[in-house]
Amino acid sequence: MSKYICDPRDLERLNNFRLLDDDFMSIVFQDSPEAVEYVIRTIFDDQRIKVLAVATQYEMKNLAGGRSIKLDVKAIDAQGCLFNVEIQRADQGAGKKRARYYSSMLDSTTLHANEPFSALPETYVIFITENDVLGNGLPLYHVERVIQETGDLFDDGEHIIYMNGAYVGEDPVGVLARDFRAKAPEEMKKSVLEERVRYFKRSEEGQTAMCRMMEEMRNEAAAAAAVLAAEKNTVENYYAMRSLNVPEDILRRGLGITDDVLAKYPELAPKQ
Repeated sequence: MSKYICDPRDLERLNNFRLLDDDFMSIVFQDSPEAVEYVIRTIFDDQRIKVLAVATQYEMKNLAGGRSIKLDVKAIDAQGCLFNVEIQRADQGAGKKRARYYSSMLDSTTLHANEPFSALPETYVIFITENDVLGNGLPLYHVERVIQETGDLFDDGEHIIYMNGAYVGEDPVGVLARDFRAKAPEEMKKSVLEERVRYFKRSEEGQTAMCRMMEEMRNEAAAAAAVLAAEKNTVENYYAMRSLNVPEDILRRGLGITDDVLAKYPELAPKQ
């Protein structure tokens, strides 16, 4: 078998990747509970946390027909707590209602039929953001439900945390934020996280794995674009044939057109 040769352009892209790039972060954390554990221990300032399993780019289907999501990282610890770690470079991608929705999706896929609600585990949705999206200059923001009349925590087991990736400091969270911004492993603190980044950026085996992934992503994107182009062409044909008074039922059946497909291309509909 011939040796895989990385495209020089992919190697350049790899050199510029940071952990704040979610595709790269997902690869670094893939099959590495230790790397995820390091991040969570740092954010919680608790070295007792033990992460048992990790899944990256984890798809969660909304079985009720609503919006499905894909988690950057899903993890479970020895206490049964669930963690979702999300990387967000764009401020709008870390909106409050997105955090709420992701938290609700963790809950909706946790209980089995007839299990008591008390069996729900503690859940933590953690957004690591490139900018200080909440705007107070803090390294961490802990979001909890509070009983307004008493000021007491509602303590329902749902937790949302924002880590400010722009934070600068020599405390552990500041060092972690710096590591997420770093392009070179030499700029990072020596840790399991630095070892993982060094493997993918400096070793031939790691570079090859990343180059293959980037090539596969391009191929998948091209295939998806081709599917969308074909679908759009079908919608255009649908409207053109409808203007010729071809019966609606024949058009829909023959072209496989549904209301959902038409709704994706409102700009193609004839002007009223």
